Amino acid sequence: MPEIPLMDYIGNPLLTCLFLALLWLQWRFPLRRQHFSVLHRLVRNFVLSIPGFAIVRLAMLPIPIAIAIWARQQHVGLLNWIDLPIWAVVIATFLLMDYAYWWWHWAMHMVPVFWRFHNVHHTDLDLDVSTAARFHFGEMILSIGFLSLAVVLFGIGPIMLVAFFVAFEAATLFHHSNWRLPIPVERILNLILVTPRMHGIHHSIVQRETNSNWGTMFCWWDKLHRTLRRDVPQDAITIGVAAYREENELTLGKLFALPFRAQREWRLPNGDVPDREPQPAEELAE
Repeated sequence: MPEIPLMDYIGNPLLTCLFLALLWLQWRFPLRRQHFSVLHRLVRNFVLSIPGFAIVRLAMLPIPIAIAIWARQQHVGLLNWIDLPIWAVVIATFLLMDYAYWWWHWAMHMVPVFWRFHNVHHTDLDLDVSTAARFHFGEMILSIGFLSLAVVLFGIGPIMLVAFFVAFEAATLFHHSNWRLPIPVERILNLILVTPRMHGIHHSIVQRETNSNWGTMFCWWDKLHRTLRRDVPQDAITIGVAAYREENELTLGKLFALPFRAQREWRLPNGDVPDREPQPAEELAE
C-alpha cells in the first residue's frame, strides 16, 4: 500500500482527535435527545464503516491521487489550464470540489440506484458524530468514480486533493455531531458553513426536509439552489428514514444487504407519510 504522508501522518491523527473531541462535546452539550443506546450505535456504526475505511485508504484516495498526478503531467483540467497564484488555487479547489460534492449528494438521493446505498447512512435512528462514519462500502466504491472525474475536470493537484479531503471529512464529522452550539454562534457559522442544526434537518423522516441542506462544507450551494432549510426546531425532528423504524431491521447484516433488497416507499410502517407544515421563517431554530 503506497504511503500518503499528508493523510497518514497529519490527516488521520487530526480527524481522530476531532472525532474524540466531538464525541465528548456532544455528550457534554447534547443538541437532540438520543432515543437509542449510544454505545450500541457507536459499535454498529464503527463496524459498518470498516470496509468503507479500507476502500478509502486502498482505492478512494490512491486512485484519484494517481489521476491527479497524471492530469498535472498531461496538463489536463481547469486549474492546469489557468495560471493562478497558490492562494487562488486553494480557494478554487475548495469551492469547485465542495460544489461538485453538493451535486454528488443530490444524486445520492435522487438517483434510485445510488439511494439504495446512501439509504444505509440515513437509516440511523439517532444522529451524532458516529453517523459520519456510517456509509455502505458500495457508496465508497461509487465515490471513487465521482472523485476521479472531478479531479480530471478541475485539474486538482495531488496535495490539494488530500488537503481538501481532510477538510471535507472534518466538516462531515462536525455537522453530523450532536453538539449543541449556542444559537448566536451557530448563526454566525451558518453564514458560511453547514452546522449541526442545519444538517439535523436533512436527516429528518419528513422527506421534504431530507431533500434539503445537501451541502457538506459551505451552505452557499443550498442558498443558491433554494434548498436551504433552517426553520425546524431540533426537538421537532425525528431522525431516520420513515420506512425503517425498527432496530431489529437495522442489524449489521441487514444494513450490508439493504442496497440489494427492494427499497420501501417513504412511508411509516403504519402506512402514513410523515409531513410537517412548511415554516415561514428561515432562521436556525432551537
